[in-house]
Amino acid sequence: MDLAWVRQHVRQAAAEIGFGLVEQTKLITAASELARNTLVHGGGGQVEFAFLDNGRARGLRLSFIDEGPGIPDMERALTDGYTSGGGLGLGLGGARRLVHEFSIDSRPGEGTRVTVICWAAGPPRPREGVR
Repeated sequence: MDLAWVRQHVRQAAAEIGFGLVEQTKLITAASELARNTLVHGGGGQVEFAFLDNGRARGLRLSFIDEGPGIPDMERALTDGYTSGGGLGLGLGGARRLVHEFSIDSRPGEGTRVTVICWAAGPPRPREGVR
């Protein structure tokens, strides 16, 4: 996968669902960081997109999957300030804060799957009594 491709497709999918600009930016930022981690730490991988509709809201689920070395200490990896690659150490924790739902499954020697879900706020509802 290519980082620019991921950002472009996440932007298109989020806009199609009806995400506002702020929601799009948050999701694109999280997706960019997770895709980068998949490439740098997982040795490459794939991203899966799924459109969601729970009857009240529409959303987007993204899964970043690699077959790399896995994450040996999950708690530490999710701690702000911890880095295994010389960055600021805000990657996984930062991505987790930017989305509505976050899950990670990593097994040493087998790889990592990070799944995030964001829900669109939907169009504003008319306020009662206001014309």
